Amino acid sequence: MQERRLPLIGEPAPEFRAQTTHGPMDFPKDLKGKWVVFFSHPADFTPVCTTEFVSFAKNYAKFKELNAELVGLSVDHVYSHIKWVEWIKEKLGVEIPFPIVADTTGKIAELYGMIHPGASESATVRAVFILCPQGIIRTILYYPLNIGRNIPEILRILRAFQTAMKEGVAIPANWPENELIGGNVIIPPPSDVQGAKKRLEEAKEGKVHCYDWWFCHKKT
Repeated sequence: MQERRLPLIGEPAPEFRAQTTHGPMDFPKDLKGKWVVFFSHPADFTPVCTTEFVSFAKNYAKFKELNAELVGLSVDHVYSHIKWVEWIKEKLGVEIPFPIVADTTGKIAELYGMIHPGASESATVRAVFILCPQGIIRTILYYPLNIGRNIPEILRILRAFQTAMKEGVAIPANWPENELIGGNVIIPPPSDVQGAKKRLEEAKEGKVHCYDWWFCHKKT
């Protein structure tokens, strides 16, 4: 039996067709042209998952501003998803505006490596796949079952990627609150001697800010 290889960053997202709480979905074809946050949760009607879904819902407008769509998934049946969404709205006053995939066979979770070897076959881990508008996987995150995700960090990743791709730059740690360069972004270092000299000249002229020729930054 051939062992399935997990999808990697930089590869096209594996395609599938499935039933969701918003109807049938061809993934990622139906979301072409948008950034996508595709995430799995262990089970409906569980405390940590409920806090995550509430946070995703409360931040949904911020995701929309970034041209991003949310798609959830677990191996629960679609009826369970629907009832859980109703419960969240009734008990917590929060409406879940994004679709949840019903992966009752577990084939999608297996395709994306959401069920790890040795883990319960009845539950998916907390995985996050961020796709760019071309359907390419740009980020993969895995969280343990007992630790809820940091939704602001997922938003930060989206903002960082969009800035990096638009301006051809790299993003520092904790951006936009980096301890060294604040909200600035990193200029890719030159690849030859002449480029290094030119970069230092630009720094002297105040065009860029540099610690050295290989570590320069600018405002976005």
